[in-house]
Amino acid sequence: MSILNYFIRRLGLAIIVILGVMIITFFVSRILPADPVRLFVGVRASEEIVEAKRIEFGLDKPVPVQFVNYVGGVLQGDFGISFRTKRPIADDLRIFLPATLELVILSMVLAVVIGIPVGVIAAANRGGFIDQASRVITIAGVSIPSFWLALILQLLFFSTLEWLPLGGRLSREFTITNPIEPVTGFFIIDGLITGNFAAWRNALWHLILPTFVLATYPISLTARMTRSSMLEVMSETYISAAQAAGLSRREILFKLALKNAIVPTLTVLGLVFAFSITGAILVEIVFSWPGLGTYVTESILSADFPVVMAVTLIVTVIYVVINLLVDILQASLDPRVRLGSQ
Repeated sequence: MSILNYFIRRLGLAIIVILGVMIITFFVSRILPADPVRLFVGVRASEEIVEAKRIEFGLDKPVPVQFVNYVGGVLQGDFGISFRTKRPIADDLRIFLPATLELVILSMVLAVVIGIPVGVIAAANRGGFIDQASRVITIAGVSIPSFWLALILQLLFFSTLEWLPLGGRLSREFTITNPIEPVTGFFIIDGLITGNFAAWRNALWHLILPTFVLATYPISLTARMTRSSMLEVMSETYISAAQAAGLSRREILFKLALKNAIVPTLTVLGLVFAFSITGAILVEIVFSWPGLGTYVTESILSADFPVVMAVTLIVTVIYVVINLLVDILQASLDPRVRLGSQ
C-alpha cells in the first residue's frame, strides 16, 4: 500500500470518527430534559420571547433538519451562541483555546526535550544508578495526580518560597495597566510580536508551574516508552555489529538505536498530546488558568449545552488530527505499518 493510499484510508476513518462524535453529542443534547431556549432567555422571559428565540435558533424545525443545519454551521466555523456568555462560541474559543494550547504545546516540548534523552540514557545504563533513579522518578510521574502536585507546588513556590505566582496568565497590574495585545492568543508569542517585553516576562513566569505540572505525565511516559524501545533495539544484531565496527557509543545510541526506537514513542506522544488537552482541565482550575478547561467546566455547571458540544468536537478534531499525523509519520518511517493495515 502506497503512502498516499494509506493517508486516504486513514483520513476516511478520521472523518467517520468526527461525524460519529457530532451525531452523538447533538442527539444527546436534544434528549436532555432542559429547554435550551429557556436556559438562554432566562426563566422570567415571556412565552412570546421564548418562541421568537426558538424560531431564531431553528429549534422549531424537525430534529434531522436541525442536525443538517448544525453540521453546516460547524463547517463554516459557527458553533452557535453560548447560553452563559451570550456570545458566539467561536469568539469564546478564540480566547480560551490558545490559552490551553499554550500549556499543552509547551508540556509536549518538555516531554520531547527531557523525556526522550532520559529514556535513552536510562537504557544505555541499564541496571545502573541512573536507570534505577529514572525508573523511580518516572513511575512517580505517571502516578501522582496532577491536581495534588499542583497544590503542593503552589504551597512550596508561592506560599513558602514566594518565587512564583499562584495562578492566572498575567499579574493583575499587567492585566489592568499593561495587557498583552492579542494577536495569536499565545501570550509568549504575542508579547514578543507587540514588543511588550515586561508583560511577556510576567506571562512566562506564570507559565512555569502549570506547564511543569501538565508536563509531568508526558515526560514520565515518554521516558519510559523510549527506554523500553531502546532496550529492545539495543539487543538487535546490527547494534552489536556497529559496536564491533568501532562506532562511538553516542553514534550507536542517538543515530542507530534511537532512529528505530522512536516510532513507538511517536505514538505515545500523539496520544499524550490529546490526553493533555483533557487533562489540562484540572490544572487550569487549580491555577485559575483562563483556558478551555475552565470554560467548559463553567459551561457544564450552567448547562450550556452548545459550548459542551463545541468543546467536545474541538477536542475530538485535535485528537484525530494528531493521531492522523502520527500514523502518517509512522508509515513514512516504517513501511511495515502500511503493510499491516492492508
